[in-house]
Amino acid sequence: MAVEHDEVGGIISHDDWGFNTQTMLSPADLRKYVFPWHKKIVEAAHAKGKPAILHSCGYMEEIADDIAFDMKFDGKHSYEDNIMPVEDVYRKYHDRFAIIGGIDVDFMVRKSPEEITARAAAMLELADKDGGFALGTGNSVPEYIPNEKYFAMIRAAFTY
Repeated sequence: MAVEHDEVGGIISHDDWGFNTQTMLSPADLRKYVFPWHKKIVEAAHAKGKPAILHSCGYMEEIADDIAFDMKFDGKHSYEDNIMPVEDVYRKYHDRFAIIGGIDVDFMVRKSPEEITARAAAMLELADKDGGFALGTGNSVPEYIPNEKYFAMIRAAFTY
């Protein structure tokens, strides 16, 4: 129903399918019970000429092709360094779907503003060679990330 409105430019479907080392359900069960519903969501968006983005936390190696080629999501958000750093995700998957966010929340908390700006700028430089990247954190920005660290990430977009 949302994609029927002209004001809606695209959709984000949220469903966490994994954790650090594997998917929560087997890939076979995801394909049987979960992915058909998401495929319908993407089809509805695409029928109206709107992009569909997936937000799904956790391990995705065994289901990346499903995300790109079966469900046909246009982009994916949510990456964690302890699973696969966004730089590696970009190198491996940027030709299948847009890489959205990925500067790890733990990195944002523990590192200095200078380190955050440097990593964000390096990620933008990496993506500049092959298309692009939507700069952002690996997940939602929690309130415990100090403003100066968030702005340090954003600064990279203005200085790159």
